[in-house]
Amino acid sequence: MNAIGTVGDIIRVHAGQRADKPCLTSGDVRLTWAEVDERSSRTANGLASVGIGNQDRVAFLDKNSIEYFDVFLGAAKLNAVTVAVNWRLAPPEVLYIVNDSQATVLVVGQDFVPVLDAIADQFTHVKIILVIGGHAQHPNFSTWRDSQPAVDPGVIGTGQDVAFQLYSSGTTGRPKGVMLTNDNFFALLPVTGDMWRFDAESKNLVAMPLFHIGGGGWAGAGMYNGCESVIVRELNPATLGELMATEKITHAFLVPAVLQFMQQVPSNHELDFSAMVTLAYGASAISVPVLKGAVQMFGCDFWQCYGLTETTGAIVNLPPADHDPDGPNTHRLRAAGLPGPGVEIKISNDDGTELLPDEVGEIWCRTQQNMLGYWNLPEETAKSLTHDGWFKTGDAGYRDADGYIYIHDRVKDMIVSGGENIYPAEIENVLMSHPAVADCAVIGIPSERWGESPLAMITRKPGVDATPQDIIAHCRSQLAGFKIPSGVEWIDVIPRNPSGKILKKDLRAPYWAGRERMVN
Repeated sequence: MNAIGTVGDIIRVHAGQRADKPCLTSGDVRLTWAEVDERSSRTANGLASVGIGNQDRVAFLDKNSIEYFDVFLGAAKLNAVTVAVNWRLAPPEVLYIVNDSQATVLVVGQDFVPVLDAIADQFTHVKIILVIGGHAQHPNFSTWRDSQPAVDPGVIGTGQDVAFQLYSSGTTGRPKGVMLTNDNFFALLPVTGDMWRFDAESKNLVAMPLFHIGGGGWAGAGMYNGCESVIVRELNPATLGELMATEKITHAFLVPAVLQFMQQVPSNHELDFSAMVTLAYGASAISVPVLKGAVQMFGCDFWQCYGLTETTGAIVNLPPADHDPDGPNTHRLRAAGLPGPGVEIKISNDDGTELLPDEVGEIWCRTQQNMLGYWNLPEETAKSLTHDGWFKTGDAGYRDADGYIYIHDRVKDMIVSGGENIYPAEIENVLMSHPAVADCAVIGIPSERWGESPLAMITRKPGVDATPQDIIAHCRSQLAGFKIPSGVEWIDVIPRNPSGKILKKDLRAPYWAGRERMVN
């Protein structure tokens, strides 16, 4: 289609070929490819003026906005690396990511000035802070950007260079910086036109957070194909349907919880979604009733996508043909799907031996989409990536006789709540700092609204009183809202095996009794 092989090429090629066509829309702001090209060049020159160069990190903290693309594309024109920070995190968590990434520039949205002010004196590498909308102590981002020359600095990256760095929480309780290269990013994008029916006239909804691969990666797929991206700053299921109908959206990626909420808004059922071509969904499992309702509401091609940040998004896809809720293969609605183009999948035991169909093991994948590694964590990288190129997903599943992959359970203890990955160890670390907690375990329990939610099981210290509300308030001061336990249960003893590992399967069992699988 085009000669796009790096993030910088996206804007350079399409600004050359489609200068006056729409590129980014957010609310009342609509920018052409030429305008986005100019803004990103100004941003690049500004970044260069403060010392940003090859493979340096630039951190960005804000909800979805056009300014993210100024930074993302501007950094790419210097072959620098954007670190999109999860804006839902608490100030100590944001501080950790900015410092760990060694970002020397931090761009912050106006909504997050309170977060910035709480931690600004603790940054270890940041040389300049730019605030969208202005700040008493820091330069206004747009004023700073617009004062720079609009000439593309012309730095060319390679396929092996890191294009962007996303943080994925780890079982150690500390987020890990996932390094994704241009080659990772562009392993899948060239086939998205045929697979997801993107073309230059498509109108792509960017509704998921840009710090997620389902947000930033999905936006990249649309931009690669030269289409207009409609940026949703705050995802509100009550108004999302009206936006999609008014803007005549053709493509969207949404998580099942959003599809569920949209169906609960009566006015959405009266809207015209006839422009829709493809709706991709993923990040958590979907129930058959929700899927049936969504297919009926939107009437377009549906694709389920299974992947991870570490695999640059989708590696397994359930195609539209398997989304007939009344067809002969309705059992496949429970499947993650078939391996994507250029993706090898095997169901493996601990030593890498491939298992037979219907045998449950860990899902391993080998693909050009597999990350370069974890930033400054060679030992963690070695645990996840084998010497011959297999990535261990940490998810357990099986392959049926027809080659379809099914997710069965999780090898790791991760909880998926509303599409957000939550690692119990991180919550447990916070719980153990409460004076009333002698021991604890956090497990995922079924939630009709979120799929799963974290439950704290706590053994109290003798003589120290605390209520569940006290425990939750303590967590709220340390953790992002989506990580807060939905409840607290007191337990006499946390069960462990002889090596001291908590027997979480035993703790989860009563809550998942009678269900087909231990994920929701």
